[in-house]
Amino acid sequence: MTTLTSPSTTANGSPAAVARPRRRWGRTTGVAGGVLAALLALLFAFPLLRAAILSLTDGGSLTTANYGKLADFGAGLLTYLWNSAVVTVITVAGSLALAIPAGYGFARYSFRGKNLIFVLILAILMIPHPTILIPLYVLLGDLGLQNTLIGVALVMIMFQLPFSVFMMRIAFSAVPEELEEAAMLDGCSETRAMLRVSLAAVVPSVVTVGLFAFFAAWNEFLTPLILLNDGSRFTLPIALVSLRSGDFGAVDLGALQAGVIVSALPCVVLFLLLQRHYVRGLLAGALRG
Repeated sequence: MTTLTSPSTTANGSPAAVARPRRRWGRTTGVAGGVLAALLALLFAFPLLRAAILSLTDGGSLTTANYGKLADFGAGLLTYLWNSAVVTVITVAGSLALAIPAGYGFARYSFRGKNLIFVLILAILMIPHPTILIPLYVLLGDLGLQNTLIGVALVMIMFQLPFSVFMMRIAFSAVPEELEEAAMLDGCSETRAMLRVSLAAVVPSVVTVGLFAFFAAWNEFLTPLILLNDGSRFTLPIALVSLRSGDFGAVDLGALQAGVIVSALPCVVLFLLLQRHYVRGLLAGALRG
């Protein structure tokens, strides 16, 4: 009886002898990938690490004086943090409150002009934000919201809505309608079935939309700079630019680096806490889009 062997087998024809080089190759590529990932992580983290070191040193000695100068600058660090937090919380809450029902409506219902309305919403993405800030400034004046944190938050919500509605529409479209119908057969109302079935299934996308809104509002510089005139209502990014300018254009590098760390810390912590949902939401949007 003749035995057939694969062309890739070794002279002794043992499957284990063939598998060993493949496992070694797999381990080698795995180690190389890990080293490359570590180098990239170090490269991206280097600016933040350098800022942390500079914020804690003065003349080569370890100190927290830079954070003290930052805390006493202008209206006070807590005031700027509070202003940024108010704008960010309103932006995230408003974006989710509008994007979730809008995305559900576009995914589940058919109505006249549906595609046209959706395209008009997405068209906001095509408009450069700086070009419409002045008209928005005038509009906020007519509404009595000029130079207010709520006015800034409303503008930020408008900027975030196209992407948010787009993401939520994709997410709800991927949830089978039969699941809601089954829940309604079990006694749930339509609203309750939407909340308990569809909304529960798209939590990663909700987290992704919320994080995008958070990062955009927390780090936004130009919109508050145009819409706010009162220094006590400045957000943290505007305060940091003022700190950088200083008296006669002098740059307080240590205090500025302390401000960078204070500004980046909430974003880093929030991302680390929610990164699992964030990645799942992005992958879901990419695969279903």
